[in-house]
Amino acid sequence: MDLIWLIPLVPGIGAAINGLVGIRLFNKAQSATVACASMGIAAVLSLMAFVDLLGLEAREHVVVLANWIPPIPLATANGIGAFEVPWAFRLDPLSGMMILIVSGIGFLIHVYSVSYMHEEPRGAYARYFCYLNLFCFFMLTLVLGANLLVMFVGWEGVGLCSYLLIGFYYEKKSASDAGKKAFLVNRIGDWGFVLAIFLIFFTFGTVDFKAVANIAAEMPIEIAQFGVLSIICLLLFVGATGKSAQIPLYVWLPDAMEGPTPVSALIHAATMVTAGVYMVARNAVLFSHAPMVMEIVAIVGLLTAFVAATIGLVQYDIKRVLAYSTVSQLGYMFVAMGVGAYAAGVFHLMTHAFFKALLFLGSGSVIHAMNHEQDMRRMGGLRAYMPVTFVTMLIGSLAIAGIPPLAGFFSKDEILFRTFLSNRVFWGLAVLTAAMTSFYMFRLMSMTFFGKYRGPAWQTDNHENETSTDTHGGHGFWHGPRESPRMMTVPLAILAIGAIVAGFVGIPAALGGNNAIEHFLEPSVAVATAVPAAHMSHAGELGLMALSVLISVSAIGLAYRFYVQRPELAERMRNQWARAHRVLLNKYYVDEFYNATAVRGTMLSAKKLWQFDARVVDGAVNLTGWFTVFSGWLSHLFDKYIVDGLVNFVGWSASESSFSVRRIQTGLIQNYALVMLLGVFVFVSVYFIVS
Repeated sequence: MDLIWLIPLVPGIGAAINGLVGIRLFNKAQSATVACASMGIAAVLSLMAFVDLLGLEAREHVVVLANWIPPIPLATANGIGAFEVPWAFRLDPLSGMMILIVSGIGFLIHVYSVSYMHEEPRGAYARYFCYLNLFCFFMLTLVLGANLLVMFVGWEGVGLCSYLLIGFYYEKKSASDAGKKAFLVNRIGDWGFVLAIFLIFFTFGTVDFKAVANIAAEMPIEIAQFGVLSIICLLLFVGATGKSAQIPLYVWLPDAMEGPTPVSALIHAATMVTAGVYMVARNAVLFSHAPMVMEIVAIVGLLTAFVAATIGLVQYDIKRVLAYSTVSQLGYMFVAMGVGAYAAGVFHLMTHAFFKALLFLGSGSVIHAMNHEQDMRRMGGLRAYMPVTFVTMLIGSLAIAGIPPLAGFFSKDEILFRTFLSNRVFWGLAVLTAAMTSFYMFRLMSMTFFGKYRGPAWQTDNHENETSTDTHGGHGFWHGPRESPRMMTVPLAILAIGAIVAGFVGIPAALGGNNAIEHFLEPSVAVATAVPAAHMSHAGELGLMALSVLISVSAIGLAYRFYVQRPELAERMRNQWARAHRVLLNKYYVDEFYNATAVRGTMLSAKKLWQFDARVVDGAVNLTGWFTVFSGWLSHLFDKYIVDGLVNFVGWSASESSFSVRRIQTGLIQNYALVMLLGVFVFVSVYFIVS
C-alpha cells in the first residue's frame, strides 16, 4: 500500500516512453503494447491497493513522498500560519473506488483503441497513446491527491490533456476549435477553484483535505447566512461546473466529440467530467455546512439535467446524443450532492462509468462499421450486421434508462428517492428528465439498429457495384457494415457485464439489501446535516421505484412506436412543433448567444483596448518622447545662446576691458606712485565725508 504512488506513475512512464521514443522509433504494435501494459499494470496495482484497503480498520492510508512546498509564513484568519504542502497521496474508500474506475475502464479503452485507431499513421498512433496515458496519469493523481494542491495539479493536467485529445485531428478546424473551447471554458471554472484554495488556506491554515474537514466539522452550519464556508463552497462549485460541464459552462462537452471516439468514452465516462463530482464529494463536510450553496448545487444540477435531456431528444449525430446524455447524467449526480446524498451521487458516478463507456465505445463500433458515418438518419437495420454491438449497446441503454436489475436502476433510484425526501418539485423534474433519457436513448437504438438500412451502398464481394466511390478510410472499397474486430467487441462485452452487475453493491433495504456502497463510502462522505434526514417506509420507496420504472418503460415504448413502428408520427410531430424542434436542434442557441456576448464582447473589448493602447498609451508615450526631444532642443538653444552667450560676453568684456586697463601698466614707478596717492586721497575724502 505504500506503493500507491506507482498507480499514477506507471501510466506517466508509458506516456513518456511513447512521447519521447515511440513517435520516432516505435511501430504501432510497440506503441500500443507500452500504453496498454502501463494501464494494465496500473489497474492491477489499483485492485491490489483496494483489497489492502478493505483489510484496514481505519480505511485510510496516506503516503507522503516529499515535502513539495516547505513552510512559508503567510497571513491567515488566525494570524501568521505556515503554508506547507507535502506531495502526498491518500487512499480511502472514495479514492479507492475512483482508481478502480479510472484504471479499469481506462485500460479497456486503451485496448479498444488499438483496433479503432489502426488507420492512423505510425507517428500519430504513438502520439495518441502518449496523450491517453498522460490523461490517465493526471486523473489518477487528481483522485489520489491528499490535499488541494496535489489535486489541482491533476485537475489542470486533465484539462491540458483534454485540449490535446479533443484537438487530436488538429488539421480540422472544427477539432482545433473544440480543443481550444474546452481549454478556455475550463479555465473559467478553474479561476473559481484557485480562489477557493486561497480562501481555504486563509480560513483553515492548511490545504489538507482531512485537516480542513476536521476543522470545518467543528464550525457552525451556515443555515441562514452566507458566510465564509458558503463562499468557499460556491467557488469550489464554480470549478466543478467547468470540469463537469454544468450550466453555464457545459458548452465545451458536446463539442468534445471532435476527438476520436475512445477519447470521448474516456472523458465522458471515467475521467475528466467526473472530476467535479469527485471534488464536491471529497469536500462533503464543507458543503454540508453551507446548505444555501447545496441548494444552488441541486438547482444547477437539475436545470442542467433537464436542459441537456431536451436537447438530446432531437439530435441526429450518434455521439452528440450521448454527449448531451452525459451532461444530463452529471446533472443527476449534482442533484444528489445538492440534497446531501453524496454516496448516491458517487454510486451513480460508478455505474455511469460502465454504461456510458459502453455506449460510447458501442457508438464507435457503429461509426467504424459505417465508414465513419455519425448521422443516425443514414443508419438503420444494423442489428443484423452487428449483433454483439447491438446487444451490448442495448444493455447500456437499458441501464441508463434505469430498468431493473441493471446498474443504472439502483443508482438512479437512490438519487430519485433521496431527492423525493428533500424536495418534491425537484423529484418531479428529475423523473421527467429520466423519462426523456429513456426516450432519446431508445430513439438512438431504434434509428441505428432497427428498421431498414438507410446508409450508402457498398462494394459487394462479387463486385456488383464497381462504380462505387465509397471507401473505408481511403483504403479501398467499403464492403458494408459488419461487426467490429474482437479487440473492440471484447471491451464492449466486459463493460456490458459491468453495466449489469455493478449496481448490486447498492441494493437498498427496500429490496432486501443493505446499500453496501453507502456504508463503504461513509468514512469519506459522512457529514453533519442542518436538519434530521426524512424517512419513508419501504412500501413507499417501492412505490416510487415502480412509478419511475413504469415511466421509463413507457418512454421506451413511445420511442419504439415513433421510430420503428410508425416513423410518420415522428415526422408529424416535427412538423407540428417545428419551431420548438428548431430551437432544440440548435441547442437553445446558447453557443450563438455566447458568441454574440462573451466571445464578441471579449474581442470587441480587446479591439478597444488595442485602440486605447495605440492612441492613448502609445500617444502618451510618443508625446512624452516628443516633449523630451523638444525640451532637449530648447535646452540646446538655451545652452548655445544664453549660457554660451553669457560666457562669451564675459570673455569678450574681459578682453575688451583688458586693453583699457593695460594702458595703466606703463612700467613707470612714478605713475604707480601717482595712482597710490590718488587712492589714498579718495579713501581719506570718503572717510571724512561719511564721518
